[in-house]
Amino acid sequence: MPCVLLLVPGQSGVRVASAASAPATGPCRTQPPRPLPYSRGCKETPVTSKPASAPAPAALPPFRAIPDLIRENAQARPAQLAVRQGAQRMTWQALDAAADRVAATLQGHGLQPRASIAICGANSIPYLALFLGGLRAGLVVAPLPTGATAEQLAGMVRDSGARFFFVDASVPAFDAGVPRIRMDVEQELAGWLVGTRPQPVQIQPEWAFNIIYSSGTTGTPKGIVQPHQMRWAHVARGENYGYGPDTVSMVATSLCSNTTLVSAFPCLAKGGTLVLTEGRFDPGAWLALAQDARATHAMLVPVQYQRLMAYPDFDRYDLSSFRMKFCTSAPFPAALKAQILARWPGGLVEYFGMTEGGGTCILEAHNFPDKLHTVGRPSAGHDIRLIDEEGREVPPGEVGEVVGRSGAMMAGYQNQPEKTREAEWYDPAGNRFMRTGDVGRFDEDGFLVLMDRRKDMIISGGFNVYPSDLEAVLRQHPAVHEAAVVGVPSEAWGETPVAFVVPNPDAPPAEEVRAWLNERVGKIQRLADLRYLPELPRSDIGKVLKRQLRDGYGG
Repeated sequence: MPCVLLLVPGQSGVRVASAASAPATGPCRTQPPRPLPYSRGCKETPVTSKPASAPAPAALPPFRAIPDLIRENAQARPAQLAVRQGAQRMTWQALDAAADRVAATLQGHGLQPRASIAICGANSIPYLALFLGGLRAGLVVAPLPTGATAEQLAGMVRDSGARFFFVDASVPAFDAGVPRIRMDVEQELAGWLVGTRPQPVQIQPEWAFNIIYSSGTTGTPKGIVQPHQMRWAHVARGENYGYGPDTVSMVATSLCSNTTLVSAFPCLAKGGTLVLTEGRFDPGAWLALAQDARATHAMLVPVQYQRLMAYPDFDRYDLSSFRMKFCTSAPFPAALKAQILARWPGGLVEYFGMTEGGGTCILEAHNFPDKLHTVGRPSAGHDIRLIDEEGREVPPGEVGEVVGRSGAMMAGYQNQPEKTREAEWYDPAGNRFMRTGDVGRFDEDGFLVLMDRRKDMIISGGFNVYPSDLEAVLRQHPAVHEAAVVGVPSEAWGETPVAFVVPNPDAPPAEEVRAWLNERVGKIQRLADLRYLPELPRSDIGKVLKRQLRDGYGG
């Protein structure tokens, strides 16, 4: 995809890449792991689920707008690589100039600060430059999910209030009601870009940074409005994990997802280099690219880690440059965490939280290998509590819905004040918390153990059945590659659990696996049915779409 068009005429910021190097031919796990000093965030947290007097969120460093930090990086290290993808390279000077051109063009079209644009397409350097240029103009950017239908995308464009819609060839044709610009067509993008230097904008921390549309795993997607202050909080947290000018961070999830943005923007803000992958996730191609780039950081979702660990040649690649790997967005099995720790140099950090923000728990798996069944402890300054069905806090050790409060919280759902109120919980002092919908408990050391999604919990015969418990048992069977359990209507019990399994080769009949499971669980947990599927339905960032499994079950 062309990126030279985003440069100021006469500047050079694109270089031709050499081919990715072949896998290392010898063993590369003989060196001792490098020190892991970036662990302040988790070690400073208390070990109780709720202090006697709940603290306010910890004060962040003085607010800095990310577009301003991009400018500073370009001035400090103009020739350093800011982003690469395939054969394309863009320096910090070129990326900053590209953001300027986009911002100036948007301003030239009359867009004032706090207006919005929408972007939809595969990750690319033009996509990133358009995103940064929109931010520099003080606009709200709505990166839309590539897996959405034309009807859904049209609704999101309308809901976001976008004045321009930037797309590539993967986006279906429909009338967006606003100018539609192809960011992957050289002449079209060049013809649109007419500005060079934008008017400066003093971005305020409460202004909206982006609108992330939810994956729709439990219903219609909602526009989650995240302010600049929230993104700044992510940048500030990034210092704990070694982001800096020498960072080389792999990006293999979509720029439309919060999963990607929580790691991409700290890298950019600290002057590092982003490495964008191309096409669908391929374990071999990813490993070759990480080795060639001498990657130091990566954010991946659990299904990607699973595929990497299963890749036959994984141990042939030299990954000794890695300092830290991150994971979020979906359940992360303890056995998979342990395998990554044993086979992959560098630290492993799991984030538990929501796109809506609120409270975040952090598990530094390399520091707490005996807590891999948990999602960690509350991040420094994050107030995490558990509440019951009536909205009352539960006593220590009991199960409840997770709610959280911090300096990183959404402003609300776009144009949906009622949905926003449903997502909020207020303590007796009037402090605002975000409801996660996840059910869990704190162990004796203050680590959060998740039970399940509240909406996924099955009530069978008046008893609570947690699908994650059954999925954990199913994964112990050698025939089971992946498993998802959902509740379906039952005349006798109200609801009853059924399982959907992606089998390994040579798996026995599904009924045999169901019988094996039912011998190992309580009576109310027994499966009414187990079905084999070639794959589980997933969102763009790897979440299992359990609603589709429930809706498609015919009994």
